[in-house]
Amino acid sequence: MVPVLRLVIFDCDGVLVDSEGLSREVVLAEAARLGWTLDAAGAESFTGRRWTDLQRVFEEAAGLALPQDWPLHMQRVLLDRMQAGMQAMPGAAEVLRGTAALGLPYRIASNSSHEEMTAKFAATGLTDLVAGRCHSAKDVGVGKPEPDLFLAAAAAAGVPPANCLVIEDSVPGVTAAVRAGMRCIAYTPNGDHYGVVGLGATPIRSLQELLPLLADNLRDQAA
Repeated sequence: MVPVLRLVIFDCDGVLVDSEGLSREVVLAEAARLGWTLDAAGAESFTGRRWTDLQRVFEEAAGLALPQDWPLHMQRVLLDRMQAGMQAMPGAAEVLRGTAALGLPYRIASNSSHEEMTAKFAATGLTDLVAGRCHSAKDVGVGKPEPDLFLAAAAAAGVPPANCLVIEDSVPGVTAAVRAGMRCIAYTPNGDHYGVVGLGATPIRSLQELLPLLADNLRDQAA
């Protein structure tokens, strides 16, 4: 029997805000600055990872030691780019409102810092919809693909992992959800180019598909 759905946990980047393109641009620019030849596909493979994790990758690829505050520097660079212009993913506000209208609590769990999320949600007009619901990997000391972040979000809501549904778009995110013992939907607007579906997630191509799935789930539970 499928556990009763009691909480929906949304990723931030690539699910609610269209920040992946900006992140790739920042990664590519930094790689070029360090003399590392990196293509767009390589930069895309870093989707969903923290700057602290990427520091080791950059150091090995460029053959040099980066300053200890490099992750903080890159966070500021990305924040500057975000303030120059960022958009919400199509249907993001509607799906958050719709989830609440179905009587389902929701939370946001992201590898991004709270500072980054604050800037992203302010730039996309989602602040009021996510206020008091955000969880950062910095809160738990480890990011996705480890399950700690999702488990912390569920614990804060007082909901067991089996009763949670995660909406993700990246391999680290889907992996974290599976490790946490949560059901997962993979938002893949451009097709499964990250390979997340094979990890055990149910794919959707638009956020507009999510609300009917949630409503069907609730109806099945009530039957």
